[in-house]
Amino acid sequence: MLAMEERALKLRDKKPELDDLKSALGIDRLKVQIEELEQKAAQPGFWDNAEESQKILKKTGTLKGTVEEYEKLCSQYEDLEVMIELADEDGDESAVPEIDKELESLEKGIETARLETLLTGEYDEKDAILTFHAGAGGTEAQDWVSMLYRMYTRWAEDHGYKVSVLDYQEGDEAGIKSASIQIEGKNAYGFLKSENGIHRLVRVSPFDASGRRQTSFASLEVMPTMEEVDTNIVVRPEDIRVEVYRASGAGGQKVNKTSSAVRIIHLATGIVVSCQVERSQYQNKDVAMRMLKSKLLAIKIQQHLDKIEDIKGDQKQIGWGSQIRSYVFMPYTMVKDHRTNYETGNVDAVMDGDLDGFINAYLKALAHGEIKD
Repeated sequence: MLAMEERALKLRDKKPELDDLKSALGIDRLKVQIEELEQKAAQPGFWDNAEESQKILKKTGTLKGTVEEYEKLCSQYEDLEVMIELADEDGDESAVPEIDKELESLEKGIETARLETLLTGEYDEKDAILTFHAGAGGTEAQDWVSMLYRMYTRWAEDHGYKVSVLDYQEGDEAGIKSASIQIEGKNAYGFLKSENGIHRLVRVSPFDASGRRQTSFASLEVMPTMEEVDTNIVVRPEDIRVEVYRASGAGGQKVNKTSSAVRIIHLATGIVVSCQVERSQYQNKDVAMRMLKSKLLAIKIQQHLDKIEDIKGDQKQIGWGSQIRSYVFMPYTMVKDHRTNYETGNVDAVMDGDLDGFINAYLKALAHGEIKD
């Protein structure tokens, strides 16, 4: 049957891609590493050092996940071979839609796994902290922040990541003044580092009775999460000022309303971080300190500095340069990334979290040296 022959050829074209992917991911090497780590975990006294043991278990889980994802693609390929063969033998054209759907799924899976091979940065595999800030423009800009907050939350949930709120400051009338969330999962920072920068919105303002077109700006900072065992960043007590204040959140539902919220100011750079979602002041301070170290590290990476001490001056302006992406709601609909020139007219899908096209274009351009990390 011609329809099945075409699909069989299309499937066979994926076999070399799977073989190349196995080599690029280093599947055989990963299996050896997993075995070595599991042998360590089985040794007496493994739990004597809780931090080190957790690190080993997390690494093992990450490596296993990569191997399992590849093996799942191989199984999907083999299942499709059987489906096409049986449908061809039976002359069953009704199986075409299902086969096409599985072929599309396989192609997408291979592309996603191929992109992971581009994540070679030292911190790419880590969780990510996203911090949103409204630009000038009051309610309009704060509403734009709430839209971005929802967009990235939807993206994370669609990809199976866990989202935790670290800080949340409501707008005066609507929207969000600023917020920080942690996105936990494999390669969260590697994928989301492309989103760091200024996001520009052009639309007819819902807050303007005259229906005039408005331009709003919001900044997004993306930082890799840092654990004490993973970094040599040292923040001395005399380098910071710690303030406590009463926590508040949307509708009073997000946080415990006590004076447990903590704000930390890094005196040398002017960097400010805050956390208000934990139950105690001590926990909030611990999270805020990790956020500060993550931000210092992110600045060090972005500015290609040799050491943290080279970060000087007021860092409040970091990221507030030209926008990385524009979201146009009128007079036409378009979302365009100004670094890669990738664009789409489906604004609604993007605002619902469909960001993979932008992220993929960035990673490919980065790998080809067309842009700098």
